[in-house]
Order: sequence, then structure tokens, then C-alpha cells
Amino acid sequence: MFRLKYRYLFILLLSVYSFLNILFTSGDRLVGPDLPDGVLFAIITLITFGIWEFNRFFESFLGNINEFLNKAIHPLIILFGLSCFGVFVIINAVLFIMTNFNAPAISWSQENLLLLLTFGFRINLFLNSINGVYFYMTRLRRTELEAAQLKKENLEAQFEALRSQINPHFLFNCLNALSTLVYRDADISAKFIAQLSNVYRYLLYNQEKKIVTLKEEIDFLESYLFLLKIRFGDNIEIRKEIAQKSEDLHVPPAALQMLIENAIKHNVVSSRNPLRIEIFSTGDYVEVVNNLQEKSVKEESTHIGLENIRRRYAFLTEKEVIISKTESAFRVSIPLISIES
Repeated sequence: MFRLKYRYLFILLLSVYSFLNILFTSGDRLVGPDLPDGVLFAIITLITFGIWEFNRFFESFLGNINEFLNKAIHPLIILFGLSCFGVFVIINAVLFIMTNFNAPAISWSQENLLLLLTFGFRINLFLNSINGVYFYMTRLRRTELEAAQLKKENLEAQFEALRSQINPHFLFNCLNALSTLVYRDADISAKFIAQLSNVYRYLLYNQEKKIVTLKEEIDFLESYLFLLKIRFGDNIEIRKEIAQKSEDLHVPPAALQMLIENAIKHNVVSSRNPLRIEIFSTGDYVEVVNNLQEKSVKEESTHIGLENIRRRYAFLTEKEVIISKTESAFRVSIPLISIES
């Protein structure tokens, strides 16, 4: 606190306050004889200035002193002890100066010394009390900033962990499909590999991003849906209807792909029961709806799909992912995120 930029202004204001306080509470009796107001104000200002500057001087060495004492004593206690010694030095110096330059009005005496010491210690106690408040407020602010930074880093780490779940899960499914396709049709396998390369390039290029435009996500889905048609043929039907005004809004990378993968995972996909998936924008959301034909034997869940999307959105926006289920359909609505330029 004692190294504040506007410390001289504070010294002046404190001197004025102390001067008025003395006049209205004890007259001008700061020292033995009656003093002119100008001399009284000069003494008060000189003492206040000296105490402040002594504290500032000691404060600059406080870290070294604290290290020397192995941090056994709180730095505020050390500063207060040193400042009390400073008050004694300052008061004697002020009394010496005033005695020599204003001899008719002031003389050195034990009474004058005690009066000035009482005033000096009172000012010093006030300044150190304010410094203590300032010290703990600064420490609290620093602690809050550190806590906020740690929270941010923790959230970033959690987000990265969620995002890293996407690629291995997706690649595993595609490689399984390719392993059966490669023996049946070499040309289709080549196209499959090319589209898989496009898909995986998208995931790699966007792995550092938290969001992408809906248009980028839809373009990525074109390659992904090609892979699905190769895997399932006419057993899966996908229809897209995206409003042009929604294309510049944002979604997490591969969010739509994961919703489609989730629908495939939990529903029967066959020629008798084809899976129909619709992707369309409505207002501030993009929806993925599939007809409900749940598998009788459910696969063991890895909790990568919907939970991953939910938690990623929790980091990005206050809007929630909306999930609804009826007897005939399963619907997931994910918010479109707007970024103001």
C-alpha cells in the first residue's frame, strides 16, 4: 500500500483530517505551547509524511527480512514492529527541527515528546491497519484470479479429454467396415478410403477448435454419409434440410456425426426395418431425428455419444441439448452457437 502512485495525495488528505481533528477535539495542543495553525499543520504533515515514507522504505525490504527470519513471523507484524521504531526516530527528528527553527514556540521536553509520540503512534497504527486490509484484499484478489485460472485450465483439460474421445471411436467403426469391404470390391474400397481420408482430415484439422460453422459440419457429413451408405446400403436413409441463414452459426466439431452414430448404435438397421434419419435446422437449433426401432439386445454403452455432446455444450453455452423420445421417434436438438464479431 505504501508504494501507491498517489501516496502524496493520501498523505495530504490524512494530514488535513488529523489537523481538523486536533483543532475540534483538543484545540491546538499537539505540543506544550499554543501554536499558530500553519506551524501545527506543518508538524502534522511532516510527521505523517515521515511515517508513511519510513513504512514504504521498510516495506521494500520486507521480503528479504521475511526470508531471513524463515517466514516465522507474519510480514505485517514485522512491518508494524519496524514502523514503531521509525515513529520514535521521526518524532525525535521533528521535535529537534521544530525546537531549532521555532525556538520561542516549542521547546524540547518530555511532555512534548510524549504528546508527539502519542500522535505518531496513532497515525502509524491507522496506516498499518489500512495496509493490513489492503494486504488481505490484494491476496484475496490474487487467490481468486489463481482459482479462476485453475478452474479454466481444469475445464480446458476436461474439454480436451471429451474431444479426444471422438477420433478413436469413429476410426474404429470405419476400419471395421473397411476390413469387410476390401475383399468384396476394390474400386469401392478405394472410394471408401478416399472419403475416409476426407473425414479424418476434417477431424484432424478441427481437433484444436471448440466450434466450427454448421456449413463446415454439413460438408463433412457428406463424406461421412458416403461411408454410411457403403456400410449399410439402402438399409439407412438420411435426409438433410438446412436453412442457409443457419450455415454461419456454429456447433462443436463432429457433433452431428456422433448423433448419427448414436442412432445407428442403438437401433436396428436392416432391409426390413431401415433406419431413417432427418437432419434439419429450426430456429436456433439443429435437430437430428430418427425412427425408433431399438435393438432387443443393447450394446454395452461407452458413454461417448450423447453425454459427450452434452458436456461439450456445457463448456460452450448456457443453452442445453434437448433430448426427447416418443414411441416412434428419438429426437436430439443441439443449439446453434452465434459468435458476435
